Amino acid sequence: MTETADRVRVIESHVLSDDWYLLKKTVFDFRRADGRWQRQQRETYDRGNGATLLLYQLTSRQIVLIRQFRFPTYVNGHTGMMIEAPAGLLDQATPERRIRAEVEEETGYRVGEVRKVFEAFMSPGSVTEKLFFFVAEYDATSKVGTGGGIEAEGEDIEVLELPFDEALAMVRHGEIVDGKTIMLLQYAALHIFDAPEHVA
Repeated sequence: MTETADRVRVIESHVLSDDWYLLKKTVFDFRRADGRWQRQQRETYDRGNGATLLLYQLTSRQIVLIRQFRFPTYVNGHTGMMIEAPAGLLDQATPERRIRAEVEEETGYRVGEVRKVFEAFMSPGSVTEKLFFFVAEYDATSKVGTGGGIEAEGEDIEVLELPFDEALAMVRHGEIVDGKTIMLLQYAALHIFDAPEHVA
């Protein structure tokens, strides 16, 4: 932040929408690398930060994902039924606490220890959200409910338990097109299932 604080001067900011989330239009001056100031304007969509998690079984090479309807993908030519890793907004909670609750609501699995693997801005050109990425192991005793999400929030979630290799193939075939899920599956391929210490 200190490296760019002297390169950005906010001129004015207007709220365009404060309904589901906060949409702002901001005019600012940016000092370019050659020292010249340039007037720019951007719209930013603030929905808060979030967390996502991949449930996995190492010995059986199984994972748990969910399928749910996403309207923005529907209007962009997709069926709208997206296969994803469970995720949710933090809503003032810590990433670890929030993702445990979200996983149980959406999948019915109660996880204990969760391991943060990285964090990332998913659409930095327009969306302020930063996602915290986690992984956690599960087994049959972890299942404490049916999952499915919260109906009052419009959730109608199907829980999918899949072989890990099948999920990777679904990425290649275009059946899994959710960015956060692809990132977690690639992490698992490199550091969990096929990491050197796990190869027989």
